[in-house]
Amino acid sequence: MSFVFVSGNLALDLAGTLKWRRSEPEELLETPADLARWAVEAGVLTEAPALDTADVARVRALREAVYRLALHGMRGLPWPDDDLRLVNEETGGAPARMSLTPAGVVRTGGVEAVAAEVARAAVGLLGGAERSRVRECGRAACTRVFVDRSRAGNRQWCGMEECGNRVKAAAYRARRSKSSPAGAS
Repeated sequence: MSFVFVSGNLALDLAGTLKWRRSEPEELLETPADLARWAVEAGVLTEAPALDTADVARVRALREAVYRLALHGMRGLPWPDDDLRLVNEETGGAPARMSLTPAGVVRTGGVEAVAAEVARAAVGLLGGAERSRVRECGRAACTRVFVDRSRAGNRQWCGMEECGNRVKAAAYRARRSKSSPAGAS
């Protein structure tokens, strides 16, 4: 399983690690190894950190706070105090340690670095000019949120591969079935 990074913001990409929230939720961060892999694939760290189940629970709690803050922001509702408090607390964590090596930059750290990077990304987005560009995917089953950076501001899907193509293919099939004569094969 690979993670998908289509949201345009680290915090929203973390929120996308719980898929299909309204129907049959699919948890992508089940184990410490999953979280370590996500941190590396997301570019937060270059080396997989040693994590435990408490670290997974911590990052999942942050993920859910970010998701609720994004939804409330999109709907013009006040942010839940507990979620706001959690995200703000996590911004105070030590960032990843950066080292310059002949091979390039190495970023190391643990759960504190991962949580701090995600929380800072959430604060930067939800407290900045792009917060009005946060959208939820237009595919009914999908609950991923993303930043719409399209020129026209009319992006509908989190990504074309998983959602956009499926919606377009379903619409095409529906149009074809309406235009073909009944009983024709």
